[in-house]
Amino acid sequence: MTEDREPLATLSTRALRVDYPIFGGTAAAVRGVSLSVGAHECLGVVGESGSGKTQLFMAVMGLLPSGAQVSGSALFQDGEILGLPPDQLNRIRGSKLAMVFQDPMTSLTPHLKIGMQLAEILVHHRGLSWRDAERAALSALDRVHIPDPRRRLKQYPHELSGGMRQRVMIGMSLLCEPALVIADEPTSALDVTVQARILELLRELRTQTGISIVLISHDLAVVASLADRIAVMYAGRIIEVGSSVQIFSRPLHPYTQALVRIAASSVLHNSATKVRLAAIDGDPPNPTTLPPGCRFEPRCSERMDICSRRYPTSFLPEPSRPVNCFKYGE
Repeated sequence: MTEDREPLATLSTRALRVDYPIFGGTAAAVRGVSLSVGAHECLGVVGESGSGKTQLFMAVMGLLPSGAQVSGSALFQDGEILGLPPDQLNRIRGSKLAMVFQDPMTSLTPHLKIGMQLAEILVHHRGLSWRDAERAALSALDRVHIPDPRRRLKQYPHELSGGMRQRVMIGMSLLCEPALVIADEPTSALDVTVQARILELLRELRTQTGISIVLISHDLAVVASLADRIAVMYAGRIIEVGSSVQIFSRPLHPYTQALVRIAASSVLHNSATKVRLAAIDGDPPNPTTLPPGCRFEPRCSERMDICSRRYPTSFLPEPSRPVNCFKYGE
């Protein structure tokens, strides 16, 4: 699937592919993804586990394991970052391009106090003195509404709740005023009430700073109120892109339609009703043994004969609504 690059794109990938060597060949985790994130935009990237959404942005960040084979292009602020030497990439990561991970407990160093972890970023990237860095760290915790921030600076990660650890990670990601923050399932380990607070915090910080955000999630309901546009991934490819309103009001791909039903049922389920949670029959395909046609065809209730024979190219049933589905063209 291709999409015209926006003139003010903060990040733009082109035919980005991630392969892993396996016995007798390779397995593709990401299969030629092209998308862009506009300046000041929040892009939601949604799909089931194994769809390739995290692998895509770990490739952009240069954080894949050494065995991964990455090809294609990733332009960040009009500069190519795929394949950059580690010293050059390290100057970009944390300062201009930041990532908030799913589990803050594995991202924070367990034996270092919170204040030390925040301050060393500013000492390294901004050249601040330790005294000035500690003041900035205190301000960062206050910015993300952590109560009693001075005391929290002196605590270790295990002494904070899951929600507060995630706030620390968000504050850490903003220390150097990056242009883009990639948030990978930032609420998945949190209860519903804390999820809402974290999403509200991201919305508030975006309004205050004008940063671009990529919000990665398996749950459409999580990105509903924050994302301007949503890209839906399945089996390593982008299969549909649309504005948040378009995706929820008129999803085109059968897989997207199923995700919308699941999101709607989860909202009703969380409202203490007895609504049964929706689900998609079957399992995502094994990346080493993909079906020859549409990857979703074995699970699709609207499949046609052609779906099992060929992979659909990108059709444009509506302006700016690319979708990979034979329902919309031959």
